[in-house]
Amino acid sequence: MNLFVVLVICLSFLIFLFLWNQRHAKGKLPPGPIPLPIVGNILQINTKNVSKSISKLAEDYGPVFTLYFGMKPTVVLHGYEAVKQVLIDQGDKFSGRGSLPVADHINQGLGIVFSNGEIWKQTRRFSLMVLRNMGMGKRTIEHRIQEEALCLVEALKKTNELIVSFLFQLYNAFPSLLHYLPGSHNTLFKNMTEQRKFILEKIKEHQESLDLNNPQDFIDYFLIKMEKEKHNKQSEFTMDNLITTLWDVLTAGIETTSITLRYGLLLLLKHPEVTAKVQEEINRVVGRSRSPCMQDRSCMPYTDAVIHEIQRYIDLLPNNVPHAAAQDIKFREYLIPKGTTILTSLTSVLHDGKEFPNPEQFDPGHFLDKSGNFKKSDYFMAFSAGKRVCVGEGLARMELFLLLVSILQHFTLKPLVDPKNIDTTPLLKGSGSIPHFYEVCFIPV
Repeated sequence: MNLFVVLVICLSFLIFLFLWNQRHAKGKLPPGPIPLPIVGNILQINTKNVSKSISKLAEDYGPVFTLYFGMKPTVVLHGYEAVKQVLIDQGDKFSGRGSLPVADHINQGLGIVFSNGEIWKQTRRFSLMVLRNMGMGKRTIEHRIQEEALCLVEALKKTNELIVSFLFQLYNAFPSLLHYLPGSHNTLFKNMTEQRKFILEKIKEHQESLDLNNPQDFIDYFLIKMEKEKHNKQSEFTMDNLITTLWDVLTAGIETTSITLRYGLLLLLKHPEVTAKVQEEINRVVGRSRSPCMQDRSCMPYTDAVIHEIQRYIDLLPNNVPHAAAQDIKFREYLIPKGTTILTSLTSVLHDGKEFPNPEQFDPGHFLDKSGNFKKSDYFMAFSAGKRVCVGEGLARMELFLLLVSILQHFTLKPLVDPKNIDTTPLLKGSGSIPHFYEVCFIPV
């Protein structure tokens, strides 16, 4: 028997096992494109624009369908009604976190973002409590962000050079914005190992100066919780979980806000008429003699609409972070087994043509009524929705408003190319939408 025959027999056997597993697997999954053995539907997906591939498949298979990434099924939800049903209406049943191999390797099931079960519930509940104690949603944290906004403005004023890559400038400009980690964030981490090493060093510093009766920041609160539960062998509050939770905050918190601001400034360079209207509103409501505050937002409907439109247009997480069925679920006419990965297309919601006419165009009017007042939309899911909604949504909204308004209060944005030639399409639109790098001059006004 030659090698070719052996390979054919082995491949045929693998195909048989794959098809048998699909036919006899527990549950009744939604239909979808026929997967290939071993690789599944991967070859049918454009990895540079996954959301576009999903939209095309939804035209053929409807708002609920199944894709195979390798040999594991993933149920995909497309369109507002299907996404809302999973994230909000049946949020408890779909509150698990889906498997993402890279994240699983890095986080080991710990932290806030990629954990499941009891460790997720306890860590999320504790983190929310600490954030509120630290002032999230209160004037105390607003004052902190106002201070950091002024630091950013001063940093931009001191340089006469071109500001290249606004993302990095943001890291350098506000060294302790959220007070999740003390000290400077000026160090640009090169890789995950260095980040974790940095985090561990800061934790050790806190251990040496810890006052059990006077916690100063997130690390202190977590260390105190660890001390209280040190005799509980089942405790979820461990050193590894602290490191991973802080890692989540750095990557999922600060970086996403930075990318949104960077993308937002690119859009404002592309649309100077929008920038002019925002600055007119800033001059009228805030003026030049004081810093903007959150109370101003209700008097600045156009600016509020612009910030929402930035988030809608850039579609930062096109397919959300994967969810998972927390139990066997009867969903519509299907039976989805516990543990099945769930992908919710946020693109299909944020770029819904009925809710947002001409969704591929940047238009603050998407969030304004006929009288020019700010108009809310249930379709605005930039922070996801339901049980797994972003923990720091309130904080992020505050940051985006105060930082963007502070920048436009003090500077005119000048592009180095004709605005018509500015490319606002994402450099990459796979798991996240990343803008092209660009150059901009900040001219003091």
